[in-house]
Amino acid sequence: MGNIDYHAAAREGTFSTLPPDALSAENLSRPNASGNTPLHLAAKYGTLNQLPVSLLTPALLTLKNDAGYTPIHLAARSGFLAQLPSAILSRELLLVRTNSGYTPLHLAASAGALDQIPPGVFSADLALTKTDHGNTLLHEAAEAGTLDRFPPAHLTQDSLTSPNVSGETVLHVAVFNGHLDQIPAAFLTSDNLTRQTANHDTVFHAAAISGNLHQIPSAALTPENLLLPSKSGYTAIHAAAETGHLDQIPRDRLSIDLLLSRNDYGDTPLHAAAVEGHLDQIPPEFFNRSTLQIRNYNGGTPLGAAIRHGHTDQLPPAYRPKPPSLLRRFLIMIGLSRPPNT
Repeated sequence: MGNIDYHAAAREGTFSTLPPDALSAENLSRPNASGNTPLHLAAKYGTLNQLPVSLLTPALLTLKNDAGYTPIHLAARSGFLAQLPSAILSRELLLVRTNSGYTPLHLAASAGALDQIPPGVFSADLALTKTDHGNTLLHEAAEAGTLDRFPPAHLTQDSLTSPNVSGETVLHVAVFNGHLDQIPAAFLTSDNLTRQTANHDTVFHAAAISGNLHQIPSAALTPENLLLPSKSGYTAIHAAAETGHLDQIPRDRLSIDLLLSRNDYGDTPLHAAAVEGHLDQIPPEFFNRSTLQIRNYNGGTPLGAAIRHGHTDQLPPAYRPKPPSLLRRFLIMIGLSRPPNT
């Protein structure tokens, strides 16, 4: 039976075509070059249910590949935990870690497969089990967009605000990946949304950077919240202007005072929008000579930034520079004159 490709049989689901005596612990536990046994691939591709239950033992299902993943990990990641005998899904085996600190529970949470764990095994303390990076099961679900399949009883104030090693709460991770709508509205309070990471980034920062400000309740989009600075003085309103998501802030929440607020370099959101080409998201009534020529600490203006970065077409017609004369172009070319409005 040495010519049988057991790994291929696991991938293709053809165990049933093999002679019964070919399905032995020895044959199913032989690793390939990356340390994966046929059982690893059977767990990954959902073909464990083609094997005799007598082969699905703790000893075989906890064999690790080169990255430290067991077949239980791969079954969890692919959503096939239900193919394992319930006795295998014990607290002890569900807490086995990979080389990078992931347990089958974290992978099941990411796959939305926690409902495949036998009743009575999953608990509040397991929900807060952390990877080596400090991510709880809820962090993993928030990133993958499977919080809506997380056992609702474990979506609590403590679990949703538990930080990882970077200080990110589940809300930070959820909004950055566009899944804040999977968190019950009762937890989307200003207190929770303004919790800071190690860099002092709030949930508003994460939403502005990722383009998900629309998932934050409008009532929470206050000047105070949008102007909270990170360690570098970066605010959510600056982030929204830079990334092109100012249009996600309701018009009645967007004011000239917000757009003229400064970061640690003296840049306003108008400067950021001008540099990145997002002035077209700013209401036209906010443009005038004073706002377009406000200077940062280096003397730069939004008007000059828009021209310099090729976004002149986003300026109101009255503020678009006239083409320089032939003589002026020559003087600019040889460095004896500066481009207009810069």
